[in-house]
Amino acid sequence: MHFFNSPKIRLRIVSFAEGLSYILLLFIGVPLKRIGGHPEAVQILGPIHGLLFVLYVLTIIQAKTEYGWPAGKTFMALLASVVPFGTFYADYKVFRDLPATTEQA
Repeated sequence: MHFFNSPKIRLRIVSFAEGLSYILLLFIGVPLKRIGGHPEAVQILGPIHGLLFVLYVLTIIQAKTEYGWPAGKTFMALLASVVPFGTFYADYKVFRDLPATTEQA
């Protein structure tokens, strides 16, 4: 199975990973650094989240192109990445209902 050949699957996986990394960074990494005095938590989680954030933005741009999203829908999908739990909401409301291939779009 060519798992990542589907733009829908690719978008859903990347959005889940980005959202999870953001939650881990915000609710585990930052408190460990600020309260527990363990800056290594942010030093590890920060770059992982940064990479996943960039990958998410690129995947959203690709989805905009492949699915013909209007600017407003693209902006909302990008905005979801800066709101805690936003990518999970975007997946529930938008990404899971996308056609599996762009030929159906």
